[in-house]
Amino acid sequence: QGLQVVFCLDRGGLVGEDGPTHHGAYDLAYFRAIPGLTIAAPMNETELRHLMYTAQLDGKGPYVIRYPRGRGLSTDWKKPFMEITAGTGRKLRGGESVAILSIGHPGNFVTEACDILQRDGILAGHFDMRFLKPIDEQMLHEVFKKYDRIVTVEDGTINGGLGSAVLEFMAANNYQARIVRLGIPDAFITQGKPEELYALCGFDTDGIVRTVRSMLNS
Repeated sequence: QGLQVVFCLDRGGLVGEDGPTHHGAYDLAYFRAIPGLTIAAPMNETELRHLMYTAQLDGKGPYVIRYPRGRGLSTDWKKPFMEITAGTGRKLRGGESVAILSIGHPGNFVTEACDILQRDGILAGHFDMRFLKPIDEQMLHEVFKKYDRIVTVEDGTINGGLGSAVLEFMAANNYQARIVRLGIPDAFITQGKPEELYALCGFDTDGIVRTVRSMLNS
């Protein structure tokens, strides 16, 4: 019906000690199959504020905004409202050897990983996709034309999520690249502290660094 409805999904991703029945692992994948739905995941509080403002503007239709459980990252989040065009990501860092595409909160792990890699002389590009649907195809064209090694990072199941969307884009546009997808595997994840579960699934800062180094060494 294209109604002006906003779904705010709290507890997106791994929720820690709430337990395996409470992880928000599957929403990105199953919402992605619904036509006409805008799906966004902000990297921080400022982006969340902008997206919630944007979703309430006339003519936006049904809108999904998902964000994690837990403490915020910044105390300086009260910025002027800004409309964000649906399907536009952000290039946060240029690179040479590998591109890392993230969505949502794990983008902060990517920022930390890129700082560590840069100290070792590895320049990784970082692209915050922001939207799973519509996905930023212009940005993906830019990535695939420059990089042949790509890592996707998400805090949802890798089956049907951002990594799958990037693989589909690559196939549809006849690009070739080596892609490694990091996220929640095809398994029920136990309970534990969020940091422990991020590490268990391999998409924490250390996991991203290991993945990039492994790609380059091979």
